[in-house]
Amino acid sequence: QVQVEESGGGLVQPGGSLRLSCAASGSIFRINTMGWYRQAPGKQRELVATITRDDSANYADSVQGRFTISRDNAKKAVYLQMNSLKLEDTAVYYCNVLEGWPNEYGYWGQGTQVTVSS
Repeated sequence: QVQVEESGGGLVQPGGSLRLSCAASGSIFRINTMGWYRQAPGKQRELVATITRDDSANYADSVQGRFTISRDNAKKAVYLQMNSLKLEDTAVYYCNVLEGWPNEYGYWGQGTQVTVSS
């Protein structure tokens, strides 16, 4: 079993920055793509950014140029640096870890709240 834990959420003013962290632990053979998703009240969960084992990153159009995803394979961790935050970035942010080879399984964290408010 793999456990995933996020940290770093909080309250920030528009234009501010936050850095989210996520670490995987437990019975891990191989971590593949890691990613961040978010869910705002009344909306479906959506992709924010993903990063592959070889550091190829993919971003949602809404965060391109403002957010940066990175990972530390030795620490089994992924990070999301969020700059120029907007009101519409308010959501619960979830970390997703794809683990295993050749069969791959997805694991989710419990989420961390990010609130952008003046």
